[in-house]
Amino acid sequence: MPHPATAPDDLDYRHQGSRVHVAEHQRGADATAVGQLATQIPGFLVSLAVVAVFSLIMFGPVLGPVLLLAWLASGALVFHRPTELLFARRVLKLRAPLAEERARLEPIWREVTARAGIEGDTYELMIENSTDLNASAAAGHVVGVTTYALNRIPSSNLAAVLAHELGHHTGGHAWAGLLGYWYSLPGRIAWAVARGFAKAALTVTRVFSSAAAAILYLFLGILLVVGFLEAWYITVPLTAAPYLLAYAGRQGELRADQAAAALGFAPQLTEVLYHFQAEEDAGKAYAAARGKRLKQPSGLAKLLSSHPDNYTRIRALEPYLHRAR
Repeated sequence: MPHPATAPDDLDYRHQGSRVHVAEHQRGADATAVGQLATQIPGFLVSLAVVAVFSLIMFGPVLGPVLLLAWLASGALVFHRPTELLFARRVLKLRAPLAEERARLEPIWREVTARAGIEGDTYELMIENSTDLNASAAAGHVVGVTTYALNRIPSSNLAAVLAHELGHHTGGHAWAGLLGYWYSLPGRIAWAVARGFAKAALTVTRVFSSAAAAILYLFLGILLVVGFLEAWYITVPLTAAPYLLAYAGRQGELRADQAAAALGFAPQLTEVLYHFQAEEDAGKAYAAARGKRLKQPSGLAKLLSSHPDNYTRIRALEPYLHRAR
């Protein structure tokens, strides 16, 4: 059972009871969302080839194209609310709010969406049982929040967190990310299967002959090089895709922060980010006290991070803090 709500209700509900201006555009696709989709095009083409070949081999020239078309149409499920809710429950482990949780969450959400001019009922509020301060924007309509964030931080800070997630939705980051992942999934599976077969083949050949293993290594190496050079227009973007997607993710976080700040939540969001940094510093201090040193991420690992560091996000919010004073 979640903890009882003990966090102070310090939010200024200035739009409650007044006529709410409804924005002309309720959602869209900003440059970050477009970038996410563009980066996934090579992966989509590989997946398209994989699904086409699999469909024709397994179901023949009659039913094969039907399966291919069904896969192409399946992306629409990202916006199908029952499917989204099933995904949120089964994959993300979210649940519907209890009555007391809804009583605290909905007024805060209404204030956030009213400031943005967004129809709040467009989105489905859900809860994650977690002791972390966190929230999530999933698929086309789901906004999840942890029990810690719901019950342990002031209402104004919770509003800032929800405004950040709303920024992901209105910017199209959530649906673009999930859509790109879905359409690149067959290619990812095919690559994992190919790696598994190659690893098994190398294991078997090493048992019987080192020379055979060396020949197989050479053959696979030549195959990779030839494939890379012959289809460079696919392989080069595929190689760069993880870094480009991570960059798009970092930009998406900054844009969602800006969306929350534009609604007047820059000071509260800054407090939340300092909370994240304090937790990170406490973890480092705890490790140091036990004689351990946490491994620092390498340059490549930083390039693969989907979130900017906390201080980068705080610095990006500073112009909004000056306006609030």
